[in-house]
Amino acid sequence: MKGNRKHSFLLVLGLSLLIVSCKANHSEELHLQSTATSSKPVIMILIDSLMDKPLREAIQKGSVPALQYLMAHGHYYPQMVSSFPTMSVTIDSTLLTGTYADQHHVPGLVWYSGKENRMIFYGNGPKETLKIDQPQVLIDAVYQLNHVQLNKQIKTIHEELAEKGKQSASINGLVFRGKTEHTLKVPPLLANTTSLPQQWKVTGPTLLSYAAFAQLDPANSKNAQLWNKYGMNNLFSAHDTAFLITQKKLPSVTIAYFPENDMAVHKKGVSQLKGIEKADQALQVVLNAYGSWDQAIQKAVWIVMGDSAQSAVLDDRQAATVDLRTLLNRYRIARLNQPVGANEQIVISANERMAYIYVNDDKIPLSDVVKRLQNEGKLDLIAINDGKNVQVTAGKNNRTLTYRPGGEDKDEYGQTWTISGDPSLADITITNHRIKYGKYPDVLARLHGAMHSHEGRYVVVTIQPGYELVTESSPTHIGGGAHGSLHELDSLVPFLIVGTDTRPKTMRIVDVKDWIMQVVNE
Repeated sequence: MKGNRKHSFLLVLGLSLLIVSCKANHSEELHLQSTATSSKPVIMILIDSLMDKPLREAIQKGSVPALQYLMAHGHYYPQMVSSFPTMSVTIDSTLLTGTYADQHHVPGLVWYSGKENRMIFYGNGPKETLKIDQPQVLIDAVYQLNHVQLNKQIKTIHEELAEKGKQSASINGLVFRGKTEHTLKVPPLLANTTSLPQQWKVTGPTLLSYAAFAQLDPANSKNAQLWNKYGMNNLFSAHDTAFLITQKKLPSVTIAYFPENDMAVHKKGVSQLKGIEKADQALQVVLNAYGSWDQAIQKAVWIVMGDSAQSAVLDDRQAATVDLRTLLNRYRIARLNQPVGANEQIVISANERMAYIYVNDDKIPLSDVVKRLQNEGKLDLIAINDGKNVQVTAGKNNRTLTYRPGGEDKDEYGQTWTISGDPSLADITITNHRIKYGKYPDVLARLHGAMHSHEGRYVVVTIQPGYELVTESSPTHIGGGAHGSLHELDSLVPFLIVGTDTRPKTMRIVDVKDWIMQVVNE
């Protein structure tokens, strides 16, 4: 969940909404001993919207000493490929499962479920939030995401570690499903005045920390107050991670999420450094828990990474936004504040710089919707699934690219494809059956994942850098930054490793989980 959208269910708590606390017996859990005696614990720090260029500028400025120290003692890879859509819930699902959306089944921050006949929001802009069932946003973001929508047939890293007798921790992670039972208890005031249940039973890693929902460190409640975004902040994550270190209770793997840089980039733009500097200050809290930074890198394996990047949005609202409702105004489009009825032909789920456009009327060919979208030159890639192939075109463009998995053409990740049409449409070159990607990294697999991520007849559309897709009340980031698309500006993030000379088999987030499992078992 990003910027105005990310954790907006927590930000909207300022409107006296969505406060939840966790009743798991953490004091008992903290007395459990890790079974990882032969290998160093792995600490992953996930800094939202961390990008290579501003990171390097901050290092040159000398304002991020912790990150500078880790880079000097580790291995740095500036172009790790994210998932698609480049939105946190989908990326985190890929990170924790080692699969793309066709397998983990979390399509985006906003999407339409034909099974439930409703829009799914994991937290979006405040205007959208005020128009929808706000308690349902919390239910979707905390419970449904982890226990219903995330594919139960695909194991998370927390589940796999538990099966191997190893413990793990999630600190402010959006996706946290594991095998240890926790009880989330809703405060009586909200339980009595909203449709929220009094409590949820959830399964997570051995140690689960989630903002106002749960703290590992009893003293960390000061960072979980209303004015501190109810704990969805860097210092909350840092202090709970540091607590595990000082108490010598680090499990085999700890994943800690630092959210605030994303908000700064959305608001101030892709060149701002303040968000990275704040993340570094929180990282210093974690490193200091070891007594010295030299001790920190000797006693643990460190991973610091971004989840997705952002591209700059023009500062003129009219020029920067494309309203999908205008392009599709000949159809009956579902409204946010109403159930999707039988008469609604189109449902639009905008995820900043990409969107799912659902065609619920079987009488409307997907190709007709594509033709109307092609009238807008700012649109980038436009894709449909014909049942066998993914068909791709673009705005103001009559070229097409058709492809499917398996075939004679092999890409740099070892994936094979059958491709026809014009591959240059997706900035792909093919020489002697070898595929080389351009400005859309791993585009074939990432787009295929989104096209097969959930049921329904839908079009996937992305927009060129500089612009955002909008629909009814969707958030915008005029003059700031945004993401969601397949473009490299949204998709490439830095990846820093300290404490091991190994690395994932490819520089893709989808391959990080298997690599961490290997590191833990070294």
